[in-house]
Amino acid sequence: MYYRIHHFRVLFIICTFSVILMLIGCAVQKNIWGDPKSGLILQYRLAENQAASYRLSNNITQNMDVMGQSINTQMSTNLVFKMTPVGLEKNNLNFRISIDSLKMNMGGPMGDMSPDVSSIVGEGFDMKLAPSGKELDLSGADALKYSLGPGGERSISSEFKTLFPDLPGKPVKIGDSWTTYDTLQIKDDNTDMKLFFENLNTLQGFAPVNGMECVKIVAAVKGSMGGSGYQNGADMKFSGEIKATDTWFFAYKKGIFVKSASDGTINSNIAVSGPQDMNIPMKMQTKLNVDLL
Repeated sequence: MYYRIHHFRVLFIICTFSVILMLIGCAVQKNIWGDPKSGLILQYRLAENQAASYRLSNNITQNMDVMGQSINTQMSTNLVFKMTPVGLEKNNLNFRISIDSLKMNMGGPMGDMSPDVSSIVGEGFDMKLAPSGKELDLSGADALKYSLGPGGERSISSEFKTLFPDLPGKPVKIGDSWTTYDTLQIKDDNTDMKLFFENLNTLQGFAPVNGMECVKIVAAVKGSMGGSGYQNGADMKFSGEIKATDTWFFAYKKGIFVKSASDGTINSNIAVSGPQDMNIPMKMQTKLNVDLL
């Protein structure tokens, strides 16, 4: 009788332990990206064997009113670059960025100009990215500069400082929103400008892109710009307001940013002091697209 009771207890303990192991196994096997009902966990997770190439295209139309005369200029950038993972450091992702191709064009009343960017095509730099998408270190990009002619030199780093959308850092469901902030400095020999962005992101739903399951996020962007410059013996002070709408897609299962499209406006003023004081109203229309190739 004692043997049967003891045997029953042993079987009960074994069965209970097996059930616990099964439950633990199910918990371990839970998707690292969560699920739509309890909330998706959005994180950048590009694996070491997953190099990715992107194309960035940026088009800006600028209109200035100089003493009653309207001056229009257009600027375009087409950049193709490759990201190669090179490991983790304190949970942050390290990448090697290589510049595959770059074309720039500026058109205005004085004709068209294409900056000489041949010195940085084929070059690269290291980049550190937090799982949330915050660009942590781009110091190597500061050394990659191209000539703007009379405007001096400019670093390629400004193209990457706010490139990747920031993720919420918490599980989100369809309809949830989160706010992120970005600062972008654009500096050359003659000007130094800072742009500040506040992005209200809303997870709107799901959409297949390039054969990947993606979440669609729309961001209402507002911000400001300010800075200073010097040209032809005159000091300049820049100030303005920024408004934009960003739509971007993130492959939540793979942890990869897939594409984005941004349409925005900047209404600003240039206060000029020097041989002649004046205020120059300026309006910029911007279109920025980033696509995973």
